[in-house]
Amino acid sequence: MTESSEGLAPAITVRPTATPAPGRQAAAQEPGPARTFRTLRRTWLLGTALLSAAAFAGAIVLAPDGSEQPGRALGTLLFLGSSVHVASTGWFFTLPEVRAHAAVHRGRYVIAPAALILGTALTAVIVPFEQLQWALLVYLAWQFFHFQKQNLGMAALAGVAQKTGSVRPLERRAIMLAGAGGIAALLVHPELLQLGVDPPLRFLFPVAFAVFASGVAIGLYALARRDGRPIAFTSIYLISLLFFTPVFVFDSPYAAVAGLTIAHGYQYLLIVGLVSGAPRRGRSGLSGLCIMATIALAGGIALHQASHMHGSPLIWERALYGAYLGAVMAHFVIDAGLWRLRDEFPRRFLTASVPYLLKP
Repeated sequence: MTESSEGLAPAITVRPTATPAPGRQAAAQEPGPARTFRTLRRTWLLGTALLSAAAFAGAIVLAPDGSEQPGRALGTLLFLGSSVHVASTGWFFTLPEVRAHAAVHRGRYVIAPAALILGTALTAVIVPFEQLQWALLVYLAWQFFHFQKQNLGMAALAGVAQKTGSVRPLERRAIMLAGAGGIAALLVHPELLQLGVDPPLRFLFPVAFAVFASGVAIGLYALARRDGRPIAFTSIYLISLLFFTPVFVFDSPYAAVAGLTIAHGYQYLLIVGLVSGAPRRGRSGLSGLCIMATIALAGGIALHQASHMHGSPLIWERALYGAYLGAVMAHFVIDAGLWRLRDEFPRRFLTASVPYLLKP
């Protein structure tokens, strides 16, 4: 809202000032909400690019040698980027509209998460961890596929926010092809995942790299064909396309994989923070953000503690470890529904929460 200056200090002589540059003049004439939207849009675009780049750089610099445990700094980054970001999904269920949507779609939002948590808890009790590690290969493949789907969504959202249009079919296929190569490389080289299994397909690592390189080449070609390539969109698209590069560069598990986890988690926390910080009926933006942060930290601490109980001799602790795996998979399932913009409810909900990204 702008204030009128009529009738204010009419006797004061105003000295002439230099004419502002056209860009600044246009910005000054923008209504308040438009300026706020522009600031929030830039915050998301710049924050996503910088947080992702910093996550990879931090993981590489702080990675310990060999299979040593990470130091406190890297451990904190991983805690925020893994357990805390998963737990932040719980915030969505504090909203009446999300609970109403979940009640209509109970299969995805209630039955599947409960079945995953209970099923994995029982499995972790029955199956010794030595054998369970083979199943963890499937779990981790799903996790990294979830990462790449988020990367695709971030690139698409950056295109819409920058008014250059969503990712095009060839750009989309390139991101997913590069991701498939990266995931395959991790599965045939499980030492990078710190799993004690010996798959008979290690010889396929060069094939995985060829798939990844093909995806990158196609993505660069598709990007070059774009008429408009704003810096913010180009940065986020390249981060999505090159996301699995450390897997092919480093032998250290933390240098190769930790950056993927941290970047993914921080991208998620940033956009969930913007969604939770949107004012709603009966709740200010600040209170929504505080509620989300509280849920994320409290749930993150619980998930982090459970994630280290896989080797416990106690049945109930192994059950908690299994429940932790199920909770992470439930996060995959819930997110796949809440962020699917081709569906009516997610599109309406997110447009109301972050209109500066979806309707710039």
